[in-house]
Amino acid sequence: MVDPLETVRQKCEQAAHCVHTRERLDACESRVSSRSNTEEDCTEELFEFLHARDHCVSHRLFRAVK
Repeated sequence: MVDPLETVRQKCEQAAHCVHTRERLDACESRVSSRSNTEEDCTEELFEFLHARDHCVSHRLFRAVK
């Protein structure tokens, strides 16, 4: 059995807005990991990505469950 939530999340991660926020998150993670001493973290970028993905999922999930 396939979890419909995981399927919808994967589809939503490929939507234009999610791709943009994922690129910002990846860029932040690269920037932070390249530095040995930094106070920066990628919390804001992570929350923006999760918000964009979950917003997309909320519109699609119940159509997939029906």
